[in-house]
Amino acid sequence: MHRHFDPVSLRLFIAVCEEGNIALAAEREAIVPSAISKRVAALEDHVGTLLLNRGRRGIEPTAAGEVLLRQAREILSMMERTHAELSAFKDGVHGSVRILASLSVLAEALPDDIARFLIRNTSVRITLEEKISAEIVRSVREGRADLGICWNAGNLIDLDQVAYRSDHLCVVARTDHPIAQHAEIPFAEVLDHEMINVQPGSIMQLMLQRHAAIIGKRLSFGNEVANFDSASRVVAAGLGIAILPFEIASAQASALGLRLVPLADEWATRRFVIVSRPATAISVAARALVSHLIECAREEPAQPVLATSDPV
Repeated sequence: MHRHFDPVSLRLFIAVCEEGNIALAAEREAIVPSAISKRVAALEDHVGTLLLNRGRRGIEPTAAGEVLLRQAREILSMMERTHAELSAFKDGVHGSVRILASLSVLAEALPDDIARFLIRNTSVRITLEEKISAEIVRSVREGRADLGICWNAGNLIDLDQVAYRSDHLCVVARTDHPIAQHAEIPFAEVLDHEMINVQPGSIMQLMLQRHAAIIGKRLSFGNEVANFDSASRVVAAGLGIAILPFEIASAQASALGLRLVPLADEWATRRFVIVSRPATAISVAARALVSHLIECAREEPAQPVLATSDPV
C-alpha cells in the first residue's frame, strides 16, 4: 500500500537532526520525547532503512537520513509557501522569514529597513541573527535560513543574489597618530603601524590578510576585540589603529575624538548582497521583504566618504 510522509513527523525529524538530541528536540517542539521516538521509528519503518545514528556524541543522520533531511526541509518549505500564497488572496502578505546577516550589515541600515517593512506588514514575523559570511551562505544553501545578507566576496555559486547596500573601509586613528595627517591612505602604508584585530576569523580580517600578502607584507596585530564599538574605544585609548566600515565608525568618532581616514584602494568599497535559494523556492513573505530591502537601498542617497575632521 502506498503511504505518504506525515508533515508533523518530518518536522520532528528535522528538529532531532538539528538538535542532535531527542530530549532537546522534544523541548523545542513542545512534545514528549517518547512521541518523537515513535515518529522517527515509524519513518524508518516507512522507508525501510535506518535514518539516525545514535552515539555518545549525540544523534546524527545516516546517509539516508541526510537525504530525507534535505527533502523534508524542501517539502515543509513548499507547504509553507503554498499556504502563504493562498492566504495572500485574503489576508495580504504574512508568514515568517529567517534572516542571517553579517555584523557589518546589522550595525548599519538593515534593522531600520526591516522595521519599516514590519510597519506595513504586521502579519509577517522576522527573526534576525548575526553570523559570519561562510555560515550565512551555508545555512541559506541548506534551507536553514530564508535569506542571507553578507559581503559579496564569498562563494555564492548556485544562490540567487541581488545588490543591497555598500560601505567603505577606513582607518580609525587618534588625531595625534601619523595617519591622521592624511585625507586618504593606501592600505600598503597602513601596514607599517600596529593594528587592532577586529572580529578575528571574520571575512574582513581574511580579506585584509590576503591583500597584505599580495604586496608582500604582514598585518601587525597588538590587540584583539570582538566588535566595532570596542575597536573604537581601544583606538581612543591609544592602543593602535583599526580598519572599520566608515558608516559604522562615524557614529562614535566625534565623541571619542577620532579621525577616520578612508582607504584609497578600490577593494575598500564593500558591496553587500541578499542571497537566497531560487526565488521560486522562497516564500511570498521573503520575496516581499527582498523587494522592500532593494527599494530601501535605492532610496538611500549616495554619501561621499569624508574624514571626520580636517587633517591635523
